[in-house]
Amino acid sequence: MPLDEYRAANRNRWDEAVAVHAASEFYGVDRFLAGESTLLDLDRESVGSVAGKTLLHLQCHFGMDTLSWAREGAVVTGIDFSPAAVERARELAAQTGLAERARFIESELYDSPNALAEQFDIVYVNIGALTWLPDIPGWARVVAGFLRAGGLFYIHEIHPFAQTLDFERSDPLIVRYPYFDRAEPLRFDGAEDYASKEAAFEHTETYEWSHSLGEIVTSLIDAGLSIEWLREHDWTVYQPLPGMIEAEPGVWRLPGDLIPLAFSLRARK
Repeated sequence: MPLDEYRAANRNRWDEAVAVHAASEFYGVDRFLAGESTLLDLDRESVGSVAGKTLLHLQCHFGMDTLSWAREGAVVTGIDFSPAAVERARELAAQTGLAERARFIESELYDSPNALAEQFDIVYVNIGALTWLPDIPGWARVVAGFLRAGGLFYIHEIHPFAQTLDFERSDPLIVRYPYFDRAEPLRFDGAEDYASKEAAFEHTETYEWSHSLGEIVTSLIDAGLSIEWLREHDWTVYQPLPGMIEAEPGVWRLPGDLIPLAFSLRARK
């Protein structure tokens, strides 16, 4: 399926980002290759044991979380629309000796059911995925279609309200971007990157979409999932706003814990 101009621009940026991210301290590929997991305790506890289960990771980037689930005992599949990301993920699978338990498929998300005709015990989505998608009801249908009956869906994502804020200031917090979905995406043009402040990108133009928490939850319900719980968190894994404090390694907070910065949700088909 051909990409529209917005997602084609995004794929150009993500293709370029793979090398930057793989070399960054933020992602810590060397630590990962030495055996360190990229999974948070929150996510392990929320998903539970994956030993012997099949797990699909949508929008997997270059596969470090996917492969960390394989180290936990899952048989994993990662899907991403970036050929550079899929290539690097396959390299990591070989380097870690996990190639027999892990595969990576290049596909645009909405077209992924045409690239993979299977169902899984678990479908997993991690931080920084939904803002790149124009159609949340369509995304939810993809999630549900990949789950077997009784299967588990888990997402840990940036809170939609946190994404409305002016990223250049935190005192005071200023709402700059829309909370509710709009037909046209937000356009950004810049070389800034969450993983590397020194990155210099050729492809600087990207497009993102706003999605409210209500839209996300309702879309999953409409797609046939039963929500087990929804939790909001006053911390996140990177520093989206100035003035945030790293309370512990990989846990960033705003002083006073003023707003939700992330959410996690678990559901069943």
